[in-house]
Amino acid sequence: MNVPLRVLLIEDSDDDAALVVRTLRRGGYDLTYTRVESAEAMRDALARHPCDLVISDYSMPQFSGPAALQLLHEVGIDVPFIIVSGTIGEETAVAAMKAGAHDFLTTSCARQWSAASGGGPRRASRVCSMPRLRRSSP
Repeated sequence: MNVPLRVLLIEDSDDDAALVVRTLRRGGYDLTYTRVESAEAMRDALARHPCDLVISDYSMPQFSGPAALQLLHEVGIDVPFIIVSGTIGEETAVAAMKAGAHDFLTTSCARQWSAASGGGPRRASRVCSMPRLRRSSP
């Protein structure tokens, strides 16, 4: 049985968006997603479509992962935020996680999700459960 998952996907590349979608579906998720490329579209999507997870590219022509993370905090929605990018280094990834991102995956790692036995989707699943674990902790 597939696990339902509603994702807000912030991505400007058709190929990378397709990779994420395909990977999550292969990982056993009954995926519903909304894809956006700008702050305005993200704000609109958050208002119209509840999500369980946000996956964002780090760098895009009109938007960025850090700006998307900040916007998510501003609107007060508490869902896991994962950055997927092939263009940033470890220090930048650590800074993003200190700012509140739940995880960071390189695009090459995401490409390996498809070839592996589901390590990426399991990782996404673990991240998806994090807010519930935090809320249930004393």
